[in-house]
Amino acid sequence: MDNTTVLFAFALTLFAGLSTGIGSALSLLTKRTNTKFLATALGFSAGVMIYVSMIEIMVKARDALISFFDVRLGSWLTVGGFFLGIIVMAIIDKLVPEAENPHEAHTVEEMDGKSEAHKSKLMRMGVFTALAVGIHNFPEGLATFLSALSDPTLGITVAIAIAIHNIPEGIAVAVPVFYATGSKMKAFKLSFLSGVSEPIGALVGYLLLAPFFNDAVFGFTFAAVAGIMIYISLDELLPSAREYGEHHWSMMGLIAGMAVMATSLLLLL
Repeated sequence: MDNTTVLFAFALTLFAGLSTGIGSALSLLTKRTNTKFLATALGFSAGVMIYVSMIEIMVKARDALISFFDVRLGSWLTVGGFFLGIIVMAIIDKLVPEAENPHEAHTVEEMDGKSEAHKSKLMRMGVFTALAVGIHNFPEGLATFLSALSDPTLGITVAIAIAIHNIPEGIAVAVPVFYATGSKMKAFKLSFLSGVSEPIGALVGYLLLAPFFNDAVFGFTFAAVAGIMIYISLDELLPSAREYGEHHWSMMGLIAGMAVMATSLLLLL
């Protein structure tokens, strides 16, 4: 890995993580939530992640592990890495209190009216949601970073999908904080900073893996990345899209995401 590739991968991860600020800006600068856009965008992101995980990432992970070991062991390790990624994300979700789940749908309309009785509760919700987003973004940062190290074009696709995924997370942080404090700047800062854990996750992962990076480490970790992305899609993106009440738009987004990803991979042949 040359330094240029590493810096490019890190830049993509930084872009994906800090896109929580986009969600914050959308919630603070608009008067109404475009639920159709958010539902479609979340569905599109899920479609990209599901397709690229199963068709591209798993294949690359398996090829790397087979080249290092053999067909049988390499195939078993690929599957093991995939389900380990799912288990890691499931454990993280289990540790995050349900009441502060960062994937609960929020809208701009929630900022209408400011009941004093709820301000303390809402501020707590905003702060805990920011922490939850940070915890969730840590492995997502590693996923984006490794995808970009493997293939810069693939990394761009994954980064965009993760960025779209982070937009409603930014809303989830900004809405209750603004509702509680009345300060757009405080809401934006907390939302923006909650995405910083994504590049931190990439940096920590790189520092841990770089000293002994080979096909075996890459293949197993990349398989885990596929599991992480599938979990994010099925447990977070699609349910969040449906919570906006636009089921058909989210499904159209899902199909469009798969179609765009499939086309882009075919064009690279």
